[in-house]
Amino acid sequence: MVSLISSARPSGSASSAPAPKPSKPLLRRATLSGTIRKSEDAGLDIDLMSVPPSPSKRARVTFNPTVEEKVMEAYQAKRRSLDSIRAEVKRSIEAHVKSQGDSNGYDNIKEMFAPRRGEDEELGEGSSVDLKTYLVALTSYTSLLNKNCNGLVKALLACEWMGRDEAFVKAYVQFLGSLASAQGAYVGMVLGMLVGHFYGVRLSSGRLPGCPNINRDQLTSRVHVALKYLLRLVPSASGVLSPILATKFPFSDETKKIHVTYIDNLIRLINYAPELKSDIFALITDRLVKIDVQMQVDLDDLDDEVAAAIVQAISLTPARDDDEDGEDSDSDADSVTSDEDIHADAKRIKEVQANVEKMDAILDLLFTNYSPYFADPNSIEAASMFETLLGHFSNIILPTYRSRHTQFLLFHFAQTAEHLVDEFAGTCVHLAFQSSRPAVLRQSSAAYLASFVARGAHVPSHVIRTVFELIGKNLDVIRTDNELTCRGPDLKRYSTFYAMTQAMLYIFCFRWRDLITSTDTSEEEDPAAFIGQDLTWTPGIKDTLTRTIYSKLNPLKICSPPIVAEFAKIAHHLRFMYVYPLLETNKRIRLSQYSSGHGNGALRDTGNGGNNESWHQLDAYFPFDPYQLPVSKRWIEGDYVQWKSIPGLNQEDDSDDDSGEEDDEDDVDVDDDDTATDGDDED
Repeated sequence: MVSLISSARPSGSASSAPAPKPSKPLLRRATLSGTIRKSEDAGLDIDLMSVPPSPSKRARVTFNPTVEEKVMEAYQAKRRSLDSIRAEVKRSIEAHVKSQGDSNGYDNIKEMFAPRRGEDEELGEGSSVDLKTYLVALTSYTSLLNKNCNGLVKALLACEWMGRDEAFVKAYVQFLGSLASAQGAYVGMVLGMLVGHFYGVRLSSGRLPGCPNINRDQLTSRVHVALKYLLRLVPSASGVLSPILATKFPFSDETKKIHVTYIDNLIRLINYAPELKSDIFALITDRLVKIDVQMQVDLDDLDDEVAAAIVQAISLTPARDDDEDGEDSDSDADSVTSDEDIHADAKRIKEVQANVEKMDAILDLLFTNYSPYFADPNSIEAASMFETLLGHFSNIILPTYRSRHTQFLLFHFAQTAEHLVDEFAGTCVHLAFQSSRPAVLRQSSAAYLASFVARGAHVPSHVIRTVFELIGKNLDVIRTDNELTCRGPDLKRYSTFYAMTQAMLYIFCFRWRDLITSTDTSEEEDPAAFIGQDLTWTPGIKDTLTRTIYSKLNPLKICSPPIVAEFAKIAHHLRFMYVYPLLETNKRIRLSQYSSGHGNGALRDTGNGGNNESWHQLDAYFPFDPYQLPVSKRWIEGDYVQWKSIPGLNQEDDSDDDSGEEDDEDDVDVDDDDTATDGDDED
């Protein structure tokens, strides 16, 4: 992690500072060379009929060396002893694996575990006893189940086991452990079967004939008991599990219910597999960013009024409980596909609304699960989790242009303590001036820094002034190194300089009150207290901005016109700086004559052509623009600085002939009524 103090060096020394520690790769290859424990050491003495009373208190697995003996001691199938069944199983498997051997017995055993429909009602409880006896017998001979027995193993993994009696479930879980221990080639298949239930279990799985009824929570608990047992029995299985979790993560077009259920199961997995915590949270963040970007693209394709109406409709509609114990509502898309004659636009709006609801629900779940780590912001747990979040920011969120909401996890939790504010701001400064990074990432880092400092309600005044000072020092270094050879404004050549200048302008527009060192009257007492006064500013701020703005690099021509226009109005109104003559001069400058190339990597959509003047300017992208997802919005309401108008400023706008700014609707996106539908582009 990088603090503001460690980022105080100019760009030459900043580049040598270490970047935030990246999270572990999700798709690493793992081997089964780790230790395999005895089954009794893994522990399976648990009431499998029970369910954890709350998400924070999961089922407790303790170890009892007598369990296996109790499960196996007196099984009989149709008056045959367990020894007799064991002999049959061994004989059938050995006959099958032999070249051109007899597979009749093997096929009969495989057929026993094939899923049945109406037959189960006739076989009843006796069928469960038979299956249990054969299952215990197979557990004794898992070492014989090589690749030639792949069909039998698949049948066993596909059998209906979760909803049977507790003794059967224990025997089945022990079989899985024995198979994973004896045949490493099947570990991935076994883990994949269990993770496949993370999407949600069918209610019918707990309604098997001859077995007690089991609800969904109990069925899910049994899946986690089996997974925990396997991970304890074969510790190296964690390495195999990580890429399986990534592979089976729901596609972005899956329903909200499937995504939330899968993520909730991933977080539950962390409780007994903490070694996977970093991988799991990185996986969730990576997939969430993809959903976030697609959702924003879809909203931008709609009219602003329609997009705003979607968000309002979600906020007014009570959250639907998709987990009711109705009969197997396994498809949440029925309401979309049932109306075939629905208008195409209305259907599209319905899909966008579903994506917004999905994004909102996932973020609310993540906020809820991250919060306990920051109950004490000064704790080791908080430091560790914030380091994880910083890694996600550097490696996943920052490189993703148009991410709209995922980054608010950083925004919220960074403000839980001043030292976390310092670390996040310092990381942004470090990344923005790290010369080894691509220009587009440095620009994005500057945008995150500006937006965080401007919008963070718990960012102290001294941090704002420190950020200004750090940016100013680095800008002076860049300006000194390039001004003599500068031909004119060129975004490609001096992209970091312009990005950080725009960051300063944006911060000034929001937090100019924190840059004033003294005033005789408080704004709370008199809203017009600053009108007509010569204010005392933090030393160096005005000089730094003057040197920057009036340099040959001419940043006001490159920075986003709405940001420049807003800064010009506020700076003039506060008697801080008068830049309108420069803006008038800039109107006669054509950026194309100075551009060193069109592939400037600027933060801008690819729809603009190289001959368009705006193509050579920075985009007004600030990632912490107002957050309006209706449910999860509650987490950041106290953390956010809304735009605060300046008394008397609007009255001067119409009469100032020298302003050169665009229409009011093209001003900086700072209004209080901004919604999640706001695009990143300024038209």
